[in-house]
Amino acid sequence: MLKTFKKNWDIQHNWQLLFPLLGLLGLAYSSFKLALIFTKTYHITATILLAVILFLALLKFILFIFKKLENKWIVTHRWEIIRIFIVFAVTGSSSMFVGRPIIKAIGITKENLNPVLYWVLFIIIGLIFYQILLVTFGWLFGQFKFFWEFEKKMLRRFGLGRFID
Repeated sequence: MLKTFKKNWDIQHNWQLLFPLLGLLGLAYSSFKLALIFTKTYHITATILLAVILFLALLKFILFIFKKLENKWIVTHRWEIIRIFIVFAVTGSSSMFVGRPIIKAIGITKENLNPVLYWVLFIIIGLIFYQILLVTFGWLFGQFKFFWEFEKKMLRRFGLGRFID
């Protein structure tokens, strides 16, 4: 079974199994957290059952996305797509963790600013840090080239292409 798994995901070395394992653990954790939100009770059996259902449904959806992105993203091995997904997940979370203290340091709070304007500024600051962190985490996970090209494409869509070429 492990040989089939390795073959399907183009895994040549055992250390590469880390990425599917991290992906499955992240998916299980997310499924459990979603199940807690939906059940809103502490009845563990219902929560676990819902978490398992969500895990299987999300796994099926993610594998569908993998097939679509396999043709669009140019990667050497299939397992690298998991690594790319992990970078996107870590970057999204990290940009909000970095953005919160920055917006507080500037002195912007929900109390001293219109809530709509607060959230617009929060999203803009988060987006700025997202761009920086995306390339940084891409580099840390060994996918710098992919994320640098992705970043350039994203900046061009924002109309900032003249600054990177």
